[in-house]
Amino acid sequence: MSAGAAKLIALTAVWALLAAAPFWAPLVGGYTALGARVLVLALAAMSVNFLLGFAGVLSFGHAAYFGLGAYGAGFALKFLAPSTPLSLLCGTLLGGIAGALLGLLIVRRRGVYFAMVTIAFGQVLYYIAFQWSSLTGGDDGLRGFARQPLDLGFAKIDILGDETAFYYFVLLCFALVVAVMGFILRSPFGRAMIAIRENERRARFLGLAVERHIWIAFTLSCFFAGFAGALYALVNNFADPRGLHYSQSGDFVMMAVMGGMRNFWGPLLGAAVFVVVQDYLSSVTVNWMSFIGLLFVLVVLFFPRGLLGFIRRRAPA
Repeated sequence: MSAGAAKLIALTAVWALLAAAPFWAPLVGGYTALGARVLVLALAAMSVNFLLGFAGVLSFGHAAYFGLGAYGAGFALKFLAPSTPLSLLCGTLLGGIAGALLGLLIVRRRGVYFAMVTIAFGQVLYYIAFQWSSLTGGDDGLRGFARQPLDLGFAKIDILGDETAFYYFVLLCFALVVAVMGFILRSPFGRAMIAIRENERRARFLGLAVERHIWIAFTLSCFFAGFAGALYALVNNFADPRGLHYSQSGDFVMMAVMGGMRNFWGPLLGAAVFVVVQDYLSSVTVNWMSFIGLLFVLVVLFFPRGLLGFIRRRAPA
């Protein structure tokens, strides 16, 4: 079997598993809402991997744009109009535009300096959300909004109370954003990102505007994170400052690294493992994060290319 055929079969199997998740998840102790949470957090982890895995730039502040996306969706539903598409648009724009503006200030930094500056800006936004309780609800979070049924003109789809319908709505959103992400990475711009990751000095000698490419990659990554945050607000009908905290950024990086940060689909696998293990352990012990940390260390030590890289290496040719 050729490599292309094997890849197509594997990709078809992944989408089939995702499409059938509401039916097989209860048989293995899962539930539909957990599947929606996996998809949303996988999208956030893929936004981090878009920057880290393909441009070689590590951001430890991506939760800021994820959290802004959640607040943007909540504000739209609560103060503008009871429209689910509008809430997604507002959340995406809030997270993405904030990332574009802050990216202009940090685009010339590299390595640990870039990572630390992203943490600093992320924590500034976190404390603003935490202290501005009259608007954001402070530590209690933003409440009083809920996702609304989708009005298609000829029919209405209830995603408010029907968890299965909402899961397929999230899956559709996930598929659309993943398609856009894949298209960008296969474009000349995506190839330029990889060239910068592999050798920034050589890319600069070839005439690439490195800072501009990194700023665009960072901005696109923030738009993806903002969209994931908006979806997350719809999953929970809630938004709070913890979504902007650097610890949430660390979770996204862990998901990307565990799954395989240079693999396009690695963060999906990493998010699935992270969320499912977290859901189970948190029902057993309050010290569940210790076990997550141990799992992360073991993956880094024994599977340096991530879980997906290990699976691909062991798969028959």
